[in-house]
Amino acid sequence: MSTLPDGEPLAPVLAAAPAADGEFVEITDADVDQVVELWKTCGLTRPWNDPYVDIADARAGGGSTVLVARADGRVAATAMAGHDGHRGWLYYVAVAPELRSTGLGRAAVVAAEAWLVARGARKIQLMVRTTNTDVLDFYGRMGYTDQECTVLGRWVESG
Repeated sequence: MSTLPDGEPLAPVLAAAPAADGEFVEITDADVDQVVELWKTCGLTRPWNDPYVDIADARAGGGSTVLVARADGRVAATAMAGHDGHRGWLYYVAVAPELRSTGLGRAAVVAAEAWLVARGARKIQLMVRTTNTDVLDFYGRMGYTDQECTVLGRWVESG
């Protein structure tokens, strides 16, 4: 497990509550509705992905989580992080529109990266929808580059 510069383990710090404004902690049951509303406000949800299911799935195992930061007692930013055993992945990085350009988005990515590195991730990836061109410069400034690959997928029926 990774540690902070003072030797303190990283995971307990992320799980600490209550959190100061702007500090990222793991999501609680009380945060879920606010997180979903933030994701909808930021245009991150799609009809075919139930955000409540995505949150529940992320919380169900030790390989993923949703980190949240609050401002004025409300969820102001999120980042979902998942480790697949080889790479770390970022999803649902969101900042309340009125708090953009305050550094909270960068803090969300850094917190999620730290969570992933603490779990052994050596590379961190994310996907950006082709319609979300505004965010590409943000990720570029954070050191993310086009990996020159095509993401393919298909839905499978469960049950």
